[in-house]
Amino acid sequence: MQQLIASFAFLMISAGFYASPVSAGTVSALPEAVWNGQQTKPDRGLPDGEFALHTTPDGQSIAAWYGSPTDRYRHNILGDAIEAGALHVAFRDGRKYSLILPRTQVFEDRTPRIVDLDGDGQPEIITIKSYQNGGGSVAIYGVRGNALVEVANNEPIGRANRWLNIAGIADYAGTGSQQIAYVETPHIGGTLYLLEWQGKELTPIASLPGFSNHKIGSRHQDLSADISWTGDSRPELVVPSDNLRQLRVVGIEGGQLKEFSKIELSAPVLKRVELEKGAGPDCVRFDLVSGQDVTLCPPR
Repeated sequence: MQQLIASFAFLMISAGFYASPVSAGTVSALPEAVWNGQQTKPDRGLPDGEFALHTTPDGQSIAAWYGSPTDRYRHNILGDAIEAGALHVAFRDGRKYSLILPRTQVFEDRTPRIVDLDGDGQPEIITIKSYQNGGGSVAIYGVRGNALVEVANNEPIGRANRWLNIAGIADYAGTGSQQIAYVETPHIGGTLYLLEWQGKELTPIASLPGFSNHKIGSRHQDLSADISWTGDSRPELVVPSDNLRQLRVVGIEGGQLKEFSKIELSAPVLKRVELEKGAGPDCVRFDLVSGQDVTLCPPR
């Protein structure tokens, strides 16, 4: 995989993809408005992309975002034909890193996720990476030495234009490290998987069929949420059913994913939204396509 530290100008060219590096060096310093949350959209990033922000326990602020917009994949699953060809990471102390994918790959995603998966104090960047001939996969990146590099990934689905959507990242299994939950093929009978990072591999540790956390063409990737349903120390997941007309509460029991509850809805789920004032701290709220909303709280 080619790795570059560069600054980029973006333009549409007749070959059917957006531009290329124009000068060596580093990505531009981020304005203060990014760090205080006032600027959410990266300059020259994806049309619908946003910054991910994270603060480490020792006070370091980190931003990650996608760049190098390209139409070379042409899946259109997130509402347009534009995906990302690059991942950028910046630290508030001035360090900046970029990684450029080969032409056979794209980030089929809107915003990266920054999480300390292994609890060592140094965060990882979790992405959805798609291959021209293999479809979607989960890929993890981190700063190692003076470069942004891929540190782990799972096998792609195995077929072009087959996608997955991340549903959550937490210690669902109670192992002391965090797992990545995702729905594979959420538009065609999706299966919920839990991945655990082991060395250079992302290993599936549990799965359960019958889920969806995305509607074709929608910008909303957040149709799922963590919830403390059973009241123990580890969270469960709320994920819609494969027709988006039920909310399924699932979690790990006896090493397997188990459904704890299923809530029937009057209309399909549209997106997850902020809780209304006065709602319980452990509750989650979803808007429905009918214009109604539903708030789900643990049974206690």
